[in-house]
Amino acid sequence: MGRDGAGARERKRHGRHYTPATLAGFLAGRVAARIDSAGPVRVLDPACGSGELLFAIRDALAGRLPGAPVVLVGYDLDPVGLALARRRAAGSGVEAEWRQSDFLADCAGLPAGSFDAVIANPPYVRTQQLGGAAAQALRGQFGLRGRIDLTHPFVAALPRLMAPGGVLGLLCANRFLTTKAGANLRALLLTDLTPVELYDLGDTKLFEAAVLPAVTIAVRGAARGDCRYVSVYEEEAGIAPDPESTDPATSGPATSGRATATSGRATLGPEIAGGEIVGPAIVHPAIAGVGIVGGSARPAPQRRGAGQSPAGRAVGARDVRHARGSSSGAGTANEERELFAALSGTTDAMVWRQGRRFAVTVGELVTESGAAAASVGWRMSRVGHDDWLRGVTERMWRTFGDLGRIRVGIKTNADKVFIAAHWGDPATEPELLRDLITHHDLRPWRIDRIRRTRVLYPYDLTRTRRVPVDLVRYPRTAAYLEQHREVLAARGYLTGAGREWFEHWVPQRPHLWRIPKVVFPDISDRPRFALDRSGAVVNGDCYWISLADLGEDAGAEDMACLMMGIANSSLGLRYYDAVCGNRLYSGRRRWITQYVSRLPLPDPGTPAALAIVRRARELAAEPEPGAAGQTELDELVDRAFAG
Repeated sequence: MGRDGAGARERKRHGRHYTPATLAGFLAGRVAARIDSAGPVRVLDPACGSGELLFAIRDALAGRLPGAPVVLVGYDLDPVGLALARRRAAGSGVEAEWRQSDFLADCAGLPAGSFDAVIANPPYVRTQQLGGAAAQALRGQFGLRGRIDLTHPFVAALPRLMAPGGVLGLLCANRFLTTKAGANLRALLLTDLTPVELYDLGDTKLFEAAVLPAVTIAVRGAARGDCRYVSVYEEEAGIAPDPESTDPATSGPATSGRATATSGRATLGPEIAGGEIVGPAIVHPAIAGVGIVGGSARPAPQRRGAGQSPAGRAVGARDVRHARGSSSGAGTANEERELFAALSGTTDAMVWRQGRRFAVTVGELVTESGAAAASVGWRMSRVGHDDWLRGVTERMWRTFGDLGRIRVGIKTNADKVFIAAHWGDPATEPELLRDLITHHDLRPWRIDRIRRTRVLYPYDLTRTRRVPVDLVRYPRTAAYLEQHREVLAARGYLTGAGREWFEHWVPQRPHLWRIPKVVFPDISDRPRFALDRSGAVVNGDCYWISLADLGEDAGAEDMACLMMGIANSSLGLRYYDAVCGNRLYSGRRRWITQYVSRLPLPDPGTPAALAIVRRARELAAEPEPGAAGQTELDELVDRAFAG
């Protein structure tokens, strides 16, 4: 629909991100492979835009069920998108019903069981953009809870409209897989539907939207077998292989339990039903006829073995050469075809896209049981890897979250006013300027203040709760803030909560800044946990754990060192990827409260744990911790969780 700046901003505001043709073809092919009907096949797209998904499902069904009548119904509020859909339909002879209407307002009036398939890329609009009143109304209408985005009510409306055995093909942000905010979506997919295929498309940049996409295929009613789970992320360099995974012959990962490059091309797109290969899949013409790197097809998805990397699949030099092959310079079209072929395959694979190497990892979806099923994020299950994870869990003493509160740093919501590397003189009283730790300052084990960023922190540091200072006592600060009153007062949500106009939105607990704390960045490709004794304030791009929460005596620092030792180890990273699994572009991870709180700790009284504490103290004291010290730490941590 165009790439002009104004158009992009308008699409973002309304959550409109139209589906690329190749991605639409893949999604449609997976939906069509689950449909077995003599027709008519009734298909709904509740947010159809220019109709790409409906055109794709029609093509896929024509190959899957030739001659079966197909009834297409598309809803959208965008007249421009619908006008294009109508022109495309008229030009290609496709019959469809295009409804310029609000699906969420109309869905209650549609008969139950109206559709055999739903294919959807719902608008992605967060709560902040929806507005509090609209979000509350949608929560009430669709029985949702907590934070929502517009995807949630769209999906909540669909199960009632699907016939028994009906198929849902959903394209949405992959955040729902692991975040607390995705609990509504996970609950819907586990309660009212049954997920049968799941594709985390990660940082492939297949989608124009800033969010990372996922494809979910679910059916109305029970389904045979487990849910196939495939993820694709950029292969990371420099990650140590898992224990016992080194192949002496290649200085790379062991070849057992993975696809071999020498077997050539794997069968394209087997249809998966309950984990079994039951027949050929319907493949969209855009991705047909392309093989993938990997082994020959097997009768069940290969799970990650104990000898594979946390990045997805460690690969050797021979795999890389084979993967590049003749398509190394063939361009994006061939690369996309190879990627989608790999997603449809039954074995792990490695593909190239836009000069980057991606690991495609195949496993099965595993969810928690009972009340925790929806609240805890989903993860991939793989043989061997699950055995390792179970062993770590059995030998775990506590989690990080059991010991202390994990807090986000301050959020001023007016950083240009409150934060600067160079403060003019006399801008404000110096006692209200505090050193600020940002993600730029953090390394594993230590804090390097590259630039002395400081924050104007107008709070009483002796108080356990936020108490703003009396500006009468600080005339220079008062004058400075007054210059920016218009910007600060515009934060109506703050004054509306009964706060002073010059406050930070999230100041945290002022009295805790003086106490030593463990600090780590929100977003980082590797763990960077460090101990701060400077009394600095922590910025909102970082998280922190106060030693005040860990104990009243010298044991608190020992516990902090144990936590840093686990978090900064290769085992800690592998555990994070197995249990949390939230990665962004280029292998960056989110180190937020809900994930870090799940990291495991060994019994601190054991010799192995005491050795970790000693090694962590040494690494924190070294100006430039070397590889040998890290290797020794990794061995100590492995030993602490070994059987």
